[in-house]
Amino acid sequence: MKLNELFPGQPGIEIKNLTDDSRVQKPSSVFFCIKGYESDGHLYTKQAIENGAVAVVYSESLEEKDAKTVYIHVNDVTAEMNRAAALFNGYPSRNMYIAGVTGTNGKSTIASIYRSVLDQYEPTGYIGTIAIEYGSVKRPPLLTSPDAISLQSILHDMKEAGMKGCALECSSIGLDQGRLDAVDFDAAAFTNLTYDHLDYHKNMRNYFHAKKKLFDSLKKDAVAVTNIDDPYGTRITEDCVCPVFTYGIKNNADYQAVSIRLEKDRTFFTLVYKDKNYSVETNLRAMFNVYNVLADIALLHEKGLPLEEILPALKNLPAVAGRMHMIDQGQPFNIVCDFAHTPDGIEKVCHYAQTLTPAGKHIIAVTGSAGKRDTAKRPVFGQILSKYCDEIVLTEDDPRDADPAEIAQEIASGITGSHYQIVIPREDAIACAVNLAQPHDTVIIIGKGDEKFMYKGEGKVPYCGDDTAAEKALKEKGYGE
Repeated sequence: MKLNELFPGQPGIEIKNLTDDSRVQKPSSVFFCIKGYESDGHLYTKQAIENGAVAVVYSESLEEKDAKTVYIHVNDVTAEMNRAAALFNGYPSRNMYIAGVTGTNGKSTIASIYRSVLDQYEPTGYIGTIAIEYGSVKRPPLLTSPDAISLQSILHDMKEAGMKGCALECSSIGLDQGRLDAVDFDAAAFTNLTYDHLDYHKNMRNYFHAKKKLFDSLKKDAVAVTNIDDPYGTRITEDCVCPVFTYGIKNNADYQAVSIRLEKDRTFFTLVYKDKNYSVETNLRAMFNVYNVLADIALLHEKGLPLEEILPALKNLPAVAGRMHMIDQGQPFNIVCDFAHTPDGIEKVCHYAQTLTPAGKHIIAVTGSAGKRDTAKRPVFGQILSKYCDEIVLTEDDPRDADPAEIAQEIASGITGSHYQIVIPREDAIACAVNLAQPHDTVIIIGKGDEKFMYKGEGKVPYCGDDTAAEKALKEKGYGE
């Protein structure tokens, strides 16, 4: 594509790449000077040019300019980057059915279920925290919501591979930073809003409005789906110009679950829709997954799939990686791995563990908290864990350049009435918890799920994943092959 096609009035030089990362070699590229949370692209134009940029899009004054480079001054670099990325990739989301999912918890599960069910009828992709998946392609995740250039490129690849739609996780930070502004959404679902990311958003009002941005952007012929039981559920859709459909358990909803029966490995409930009752059975466990299933039923049904086809598909859903993953190698106690990293998410996992664990038996938790992230929630983690757990093993969880022992002590400051210990190497901490477990106890491993990396001071380093670490510890204890 020519530069003058992306930016009318500019020279007709060939453009092969778009980038906002000055460190990466991108021949014949346009470099966008994005002011990020921790850095400002305006400071790195020289590096970008050395790595192949032939044009620079900027909004603030630059200290120096290269005579051979085209400089394009704009008022809003983020808006121009979104526009250019969509144009450069042929506006892929306009030719796909895009369903966005936002909220504090449940995004990955809802988006994964949506994709797995709809993919049986029409080729559908997924972009989120777990992975980037479409057809036979499975790539490691970028951010929950990738930057605009990467996102438009991924959607282009999906469209070229024959995908008719995509389930897209929409993070509050991604929405706030405008990474999804050029995506043409056909549907959006809201899960819940609880304490998270306040190191970035500063307060719940800002956090809420970042999420609400998704629904405010929906076109008239789109569909909004919202959790009516959440205090923010109706507020988030109040300015929608498209139809809004509700789901819930406690309040009357368009899609409501009643007569819920939770079992160790299955969940049963009655779906009430337009005064008709439908029996629902799913292999997903715990009350919060009833909400996730309801959201998917609403999204899929409002897209046009009959309930009679949706509901049978929920009986044996593929496991959602790192979410409520039961580790079973024949041991006489429960092990649950979950990605939870918010107070609400941790409490839900703890509550589920409580339903699994007979009276008089112990709940043993392994967890940590990320470095360079919201520190105020650390003692809150300790308070929640001590409410449910008998033994707590505090460990590292993406410490970055922070001291994991100090992070553990901050969590411990909220612990009362429970025994805790600090074991920094995460694999050792998981092995410690497994070795503490007695018959009918429950071990909950919280934070990393199946992630195969850990952020430390030296950057992103390999990590086996909580599931693999638990399986290894069980094997060493004599369970499994």
